[in-house]
Amino acid sequence: MRNNIKLTAGIAATAALALGLTACGTSSDPSSTKDSAASADEPLVVAASPTPHADILNFVKDELAAKEGLKLEVKEFTDYVLPNTATESGQVDANFFQHKPYLDDFNKKNNTHIVPVVNVHLEPLGLYSTKVKDLKDLKAGQTVAVPNDTTNGGRALKLLADNGLITLKDGVGSNGRLSDITDKKGLEFKELEAATVPRALNDVDAAVVNGNYAIEAKLNPATDSLALEKAEGNPYANFLAVKEGSEKDARVRKLAKLLNSPEVKKYIEDTYKNGSVVPAFGAVAK
Repeated sequence: MRNNIKLTAGIAATAALALGLTACGTSSDPSSTKDSAASADEPLVVAASPTPHADILNFVKDELAAKEGLKLEVKEFTDYVLPNTATESGQVDANFFQHKPYLDDFNKKNNTHIVPVVNVHLEPLGLYSTKVKDLKDLKAGQTVAVPNDTTNGGRALKLLADNGLITLKDGVGSNGRLSDITDKKGLEFKELEAATVPRALNDVDAAVVNGNYAIEAKLNPATDSLALEKAEGNPYANFLAVKEGSEKDARVRKLAKLLNSPEVKKYIEDTYKNGSVVPAFGAVAK
């Protein structure tokens, strides 16, 4: 049994309170971080989505961390907000769950100071359905669920546009919103929190699901998706992130090295053979 530390409602409340306090005090200064020398022997606490992020971290914890003298603790979060607020407030030391477009949008909206450290993997976004077997079977009047956050929502609309299901305004790219659709081709859209989209599959005609939530819902991107993002040239690599000023923490540097190791690459490729998770080593997110 894994020794993950699951987030409780009490911890969530504490994290939210801590964030509120730092917004009013000097501890919100990005330069206000733990002394790396003083904390070198303390466990590095990382917030992560359960799959595949926590799975990858637990592989590192069980198989690789001891050799580097790294003590690692994993806290599992099932949403896309608390990992960042907990990192900002110091409730955790780092997080591993998001891509750069989402982080940029989050920092701007919440005045947080989270920065990427190193890319780890990509989870291609896919369109799934329990009611139709092919894209051509989606008809006018049917409903498609999409994530309601700005970046993943735009990413979902781009996937639909790339596959001819809708038309977007010129130049929108992956930043589109429902208001940027110029031709819905008769389709209706339902915006939902990304984590809840898979559970709505039976209530809509199709849904665009984030890769990690597709895995948790036992969906196989290679065989179950009606359409799937291409990995090549994809800007949505998921990365290890910390509060600004903690990038040089010796523990963070050790974890970054391990997350980009040949062992982790092999673990990802062996564990997710269906293409649901693809290594994204070789470049630090900018």
